Formats: sequence, C-alpha cells, structure tokens
Amino acid sequence: MPGMVLFGRRWAIASDDLVFPGFFELSLRVVWWIGILTLYLLHRGKLDCAGGVLLSSYLIVLIVLLAVIICTLTAIVCVSMKGTICNPGPRKSMAKLLYIRLALFLPEMGWASLGAAWIADDIRCDKTVVNGIIATVVVRTQIWCPATLRRASPFSISNRTTSGTARSLMRSSAIPQAPPSCRTRTAEYDLVGGDQLSCHFGSILQTTGLQYRDFIHISFHDKVYELPFLVALDHRKESVVVAVRGTMSLQDILTDLSAESEDLNLECGVQDCSAHKGISQAARYVYQRLINDGILSQAFSIAPEYRLVVVGHSLGAGAAALLAILLRSSYPQVRCYAFSPPRGLLSKSLYEHSKNFTVSLVLGKDIIPRLSVTNLEDLKKRILRVIAHCNKPKYKILLRGCWYELFGGDPDNLPTELDGGAQGHLTQPLLGEQSLLTHGSPTYSFSSDSPLESPAKYPHLYPPGRIIHLEEEGTSGRFCRAAARYSARWAHESQFSKILIGPKMLTDHMPDVLMKALDSVVSDRAAYVFCPPGGGSNVDVV
Repeated sequence: MPGMVLFGRRWAIASDDLVFPGFFELSLRVVWWIGILTLYLLHRGKLDCAGGVLLSSYLIVLIVLLAVIICTLTAIVCVSMKGTICNPGPRKSMAKLLYIRLALFLPEMGWASLGAAWIADDIRCDKTVVNGIIATVVVRTQIWCPATLRRASPFSISNRTTSGTARSLMRSSAIPQAPPSCRTRTAEYDLVGGDQLSCHFGSILQTTGLQYRDFIHISFHDKVYELPFLVALDHRKESVVVAVRGTMSLQDILTDLSAESEDLNLECGVQDCSAHKGISQAARYVYQRLINDGILSQAFSIAPEYRLVVVGHSLGAGAAALLAILLRSSYPQVRCYAFSPPRGLLSKSLYEHSKNFTVSLVLGKDIIPRLSVTNLEDLKKRILRVIAHCNKPKYKILLRGCWYELFGGDPDNLPTELDGGAQGHLTQPLLGEQSLLTHGSPTYSFSSDSPLESPAKYPHLYPPGRIIHLEEEGTSGRFCRAAARYSARWAHESQFSKILIGPKMLTDHMPDVLMKALDSVVSDRAAYVFCPPGGGSNVDVV
C-alpha cells in the first residue's frame, strides 16, 4: 500500500500494483521473443548476403537482450505477488528490480536504433529477415512509448466506484428517455423552466401513460436547494401526486453535500425537529411553491375527493419525505413513498413521527440509504483497519472481485481478514509497522471538524418512515442476471446503519434497476411482505 520510493521521491504506485501491468508486458515480450527466435532459426542459412553478418549479430543480441528483459519482468511480477497490502516486506527488492528494468531500456533502444540504421543501408538479404527486423523496430517503439507513459503516470490501481408518475420520476432522475419526437405546441399545463421543446415532458408522458390534462404543474427549474418537481392527477389511484426529481445536476450535488443539520421549526408536537440542511431547504422550496402559488389548491379544486401522495427517488425521496412532514398539518391524509432515500435525513423523533405516513423502499446493498456523514467516518475507519489486517495479496482480491462481478458468487468465500482471535484487533487502533495511521499524525487524530467530534453539527440522522427492503435471492453476475429474483420484507433502520461494500452498491441505487426489482416482486405471487415489526402501520402500501 505505501508508495514506492524511486529516485529520491515517493510515487503514487505501490510495489504490489505491478502484477497486472507486468504480466501484460511479459506476455508481449514472450511472444516477441518466440517470433524473433523462430525467424533466426528458420532463416539463419540465408544470411550469407551482403550485410548478413550484421543482421545475424543483430538478431542474436536481440534474442539475448529480450531473454534478460523477460527474466527481469518475471522477477518483477513474482515479487509484486508477495506479501499483503500493508506488508511490503517481502517486496523490498522491487526497487532494485525496477532500476534494472529501467537500465535495460538504454541498450534496448540503442540496439533498435542500430537495427533501423543497418536496414536503411539497403542491405540485400532475404526479404523475410529484413521485414522481420523492421517489424521488431516498429513493435519495440510501440511497446516502449506506452510503457514509458504508464510508468510516468501518477495513478495506479491503489488510487482508482406508487403510481405511473412515481415510475416516471425515478427513470427520469437517471437519464431522460427522449420520446420519438419533441412537441412544440402550446402546453395545456403550467410549465416552468428548461423544457422549451417539451422533450423531458414527452418522456414523462411516454413512461406514465398519463394525458396532458392530467398534469397540473411541471417545474424543470433547477438550482441549489431548488429541485424540479411536478404535480399530476392519478385517476386510477385517485391521488394528487407530487413527484420530486432526484440528483441529476451539479446544483443537485451541492444540495446533497450540504449535510449539516438544521432545525425545521415544525408545529407538530415533535421535539428535536432537525434534518439534513440541503434537503430540508429543498423541501421548503417545493412546499412554498405548492402552497404560496396555489398549485395544490388548483389540483384539489379539480379532484377534491382525491388524496395527496408525495413520491421521489434518492435526493427527491428525501425531499419528498420532508415535504410530507411539512404538508401534514394542512393535509393530514398525506402519504409519502420514498424510493432509495438517503439515510442521513431525519432526527430520531422525526423518524418515529414519519412512520405514520411514509414508506421507504431500498434495494439490496444500495449505498445511499446507508449514507450519512457519521457512516462515512465509520466506513473510513473500517476500511483502514481491514486493509491493515488483510491477509491476501492485492491481485487475488482484484481477481476475485472481477469474478464476482462477472459470474456472481459469495464474497465471503474468499475472506480477506485475519482468522480466529486476530479478528478482535480490527476494533483496536492501528499500531506497529503495518499501521496506515500513526499516533500524532493529522490523519490519525480527529480534528475539531471531525463529524464524530461535532455532534451538534453532524448529529446521528435516520432514514424516513418504515422501510421495505428488496433483497435478491441468491447471487448473480453480469452474465447471470436472467434468473434474478427478489423478496420484500419490512426492515428496521438499524439494518442500514453501516455502508456495505459490494459490486452492486451503486447499481442497486439506479432507478431502472430498482423498478425492475419491484416489478419482479409484484409479478411473483410467491413473494410477500412480512408484517412490520412492532405492530401494524397506518401507511397504506399500494
């Protein structure tokens, strides 16, 4: 893990990062060496021409030089495979091997230049031999240039992760699906900002199957703390639906990153009404638009008997949950369905309060419903400790990860931590030569800005409402997804108190993946939802 020291400076590449690039170059060198050796053995009897002695000498020296380089590369790969991530001791000879490998570039380039010069002298020998030597010069140049760039690069492996309206919102929060044609006629709905050709709205129409007359208000206005949203009538469910878009722009990301806590000053009889600052301000923006601009009043004037439903995905799910809390005093029957909401959203009391009217859906190991400032701090510490106690070389971990991504399997089949009683050391501070952090270093000691040392600024926050967890039954890889099946069950928020590392921690958050899993559960008659813990709920799950 520590960067290698070469030429008096530390590089951003570790001694165990050379297995794959070294093996790649070694493969090319072996193929090249076999080709040159075969060329020499088959045509050495045809080198009795003018200049043939030079060509024969050139091929012999090139064969020997390539053999030395192959031996050096083999040693580099073998040494790079030794030890573990935080135990570079068995790889201490790597620096010397790299110096040798770099030194071999000089005679190799010099000999290639001489070969080019001799060929340019119009040597009249067998054309196969001459063309073979020209090919060696060209191949040598092509190999040397990328290899030089690769070694000069500062990067390395160690541095390199409800209704039809709800469905439309989730899909459009990832990549808007353009309809066959964008409409330019005058709209029958209230449209705000950014959709002059009605392309985004055409996507919503296509995915929901709703009509123009079903939409009350659509806003594509997008700034920090100001999210796009729409209001529509779902006649099938007899609902006025408010849908809030998820993260899709730089402004949305800045809203996500405003992770400090702020009080909501609610009049709902709940103490400690604190929430994620950026999302709470975004929810207040939508609330003010809905109430002050009379958007909801207009909707209920058309369908007074309908109920109010608020939905959203990701950032939009967090804003929808807070929006439902703000609207509950005026619309007591409001319901919220939050798809993949962020964890660091509500205080404990607001979390308990939201259970009466909010349902969250989480798929698999989705990172966002487990994401909070305190969880990130915990993840950092766990990663450092696991790395420090890892008993497997890096290349094995990477190979196993690729296999798991392609073909599925259980990652626990290849444990990467110390066995037995040594597991207890994972909860202790990192000490000794294998420690990544040292006492007294600014990385080890928490500063005043640490989330764990600033409970007022970064208190422990919770996800909204009751949680339905969609879990994949069995495992599947990239080539084995056809048989994927999911089950749904009620889950406690404590099940999402830690960030889980896995190949699907990001893809499980994608709205199209979540919708496919949800469709699979709904269509599978064998799938069911267990009763929520602690008794029934007032939330209607539809």
